[in-house]
Amino acid sequence: MRQIVLDTETTGLEWKKGNRVVEIGCVELIERRPTGRTYQQYIHPERESEPGAQEVTGLTLEFLADKPKFAQVVDAFLEFVDGAELIIHNAAFDVGFLDNELSMLGPQYGRLSDRVSGIEDSLDMARKRYPGQRNSLDALCKRLDVDNAHRHLHGALLDAQLLAEVYLALTSGQGEIGFGAASADEKNDARSSAVFAITAADATSRPRVRANEDELAAHAARLETIRKKAGCCVWDVG
Repeated sequence: MRQIVLDTETTGLEWKKGNRVVEIGCVELIERRPTGRTYQQYIHPERESEPGAQEVTGLTLEFLADKPKFAQVVDAFLEFVDGAELIIHNAAFDVGFLDNELSMLGPQYGRLSDRVSGIEDSLDMARKRYPGQRNSLDALCKRLDVDNAHRHLHGALLDAQLLAEVYLALTSGQGEIGFGAASADEKNDARSSAVFAITAADATSRPRVRANEDELAAHAARLETIRKKAGCCVWDVG
C-alpha cells in the first residue's frame, strides 16, 4: 500500500475568510515503511498572513515573495499524491484548504478526494485510542516517545515527518514491536529443529520449565516496549 503523510501551513485558520496555503509537506510510505521520498513546497499566498499564523510558522510575505503560486505547483503536487491513501492530522482542516485552492483553479481539478484512494484522519484515530486526553501532534509525540525536540516552529515537511512516526506508532502491529516475519534461514532452522514426535506419554511427563531472573527481566522489558508502542498489552488484561 502506498500512503502519503501530508501537512499544510496556511495564512490563517479559515479558508472561508480568504486564507491560503503557504506550504505543503508530504512523506511517502510504502507498506508502512518510509521510502525517503518527500514533497515540500513553499507557496506565495497572494495575501498577508494573519498575525497568529505567522507567529506559528515563521513564514513572512517577504520570505514567500519569490515562491511560486499554487497554480504553478498544483500539477506536481497532485502527481505526488495521486492514487495514495492520505494520512492527515485533523484532516478536515488541510483538505478544506486544499479543496479551496483547487476550486479556485477551475472545476477541472475537482476535489482532493478525487485524486487519492482514501483519507485517514490520525486525530480521529488518536481520540479513539486516548479519549479525553490531549491529542495534538506535540502531545502524541510525547506520549509515543517520538522525538520532536527540534520542532520550534510549525513546518509542513517537519510536521509530516513527525506525523509519520506518530501514525506508525499509533497503528503499530507485531512487525514493529519485535514479532516480525522471520527470514528464510530462520524459518528453515526452526523447521529443522522442530521435527520430532510427541507421544501422549511424553506430553504428560514433560518437565515444567520456569523462567530464571534474567529471562523474567527480559520479558518485562519486552512488555514495556509493547505498552509504549501499542498503548496497551494483552498481558495486562485480566
